[in-house]
Amino acid sequence: MEKRINGVALVISTYNWPSALELVLETVLRQTRQPDEILIADDGSYDATRQLIQHYQAVYQLPLKHIWQPDKGFRKSLILNKAIRQTNCEYIIQIDGDILLHPNFIADHITAARTGCFIQGSRVLLNAPLTRKMIQTGLLPLRPWTKGIRNRINAIHFPLLRFLFNRKSGSNQNIKACNLAFWRADYIRVNGYNNEFFGWGWEDVEFATRLLQAGCKKRRLKMAAVAFHLHHNTATRNNLQQNETRFIETTKNPHWVCRNGYIQAS
Repeated sequence: MEKRINGVALVISTYNWPSALELVLETVLRQTRQPDEILIADDGSYDATRQLIQHYQAVYQLPLKHIWQPDKGFRKSLILNKAIRQTNCEYIIQIDGDILLHPNFIADHITAARTGCFIQGSRVLLNAPLTRKMIQTGLLPLRPWTKGIRNRINAIHFPLLRFLFNRKSGSNQNIKACNLAFWRADYIRVNGYNNEFFGWGWEDVEFATRLLQAGCKKRRLKMAAVAFHLHHNTATRNNLQQNETRFIETTKNPHWVCRNGYIQAS
C-alpha cells in the first residue's frame, strides 16, 4: 500500500506543553517508518516550544516545520488548516501534542490507508502519576499490562487481527482527532476544518461528518497504530454549546464544503 502514497505528513497540534511535545517527538524518532514531513500546528505557544523544535531540527535533522499563530484563544481548526497548507504530501496522519506513538504507528497507518476512506485510530489513556513520571524522567516502556493506563485493550499491538475491527462505516460516532488519518485530496474537497469553531469541542466530529457527506467512509483501526494519551487537565469548554450548534447545522446541510476553512486560512 505504501508505494501508492506520494508522501506522508504527520501533523501534531500543540499549545504550551513543550515537555509533552518532546516526548512525542522522541516517539517519532523511534518509528520503523518515518513520516516524510512533520508539521507542528502551534496555537500560540510561548518561545520554549519554538526552541524545542529548533533543537530537533538541528540535532536530528527531522523534516520538521513549525507553523505558529498568535494566542487568541483555542483556534485549533485554523492552525490545522494553516499547517496542512504547508505540505504537498498526499496522506495526512493527525495527532495531538500529547500523544505518544507505538514504534509502528506510521507504518500501521500506511498499511491501513484505503482510497475513499479516512482512518479513526484509538488511544490508551495514561493516568496522572505515570504521565508525571515520564515528563520528569523520559519515555518508559508502555505495554497492555503497564500500571497506570486505561483502555488496556487499545494498547495491544497485533496488526494481523485489525481486520476484525476495520469495517467501513458511515457513522460519525467516536471521532477523535488525536489519532486520525485522511487523504489530503479528501480534506481539500471539503475545505478542511471549519475555522468558525472557537474553543474546545466538536470541530473534529464536524470535519469527519463532512467527509462522510462527501462520500468517504470511516474505518476503525485497532490492534495497530497504538497511541498513548498523556494525562492533562480538562480544557475549558465555554464555547461547547455554540460549537455543538454549529455541528448540528452541518448534519442538516447536504453541502459538505465549509464556507470558512482550508482555502480561507491565512
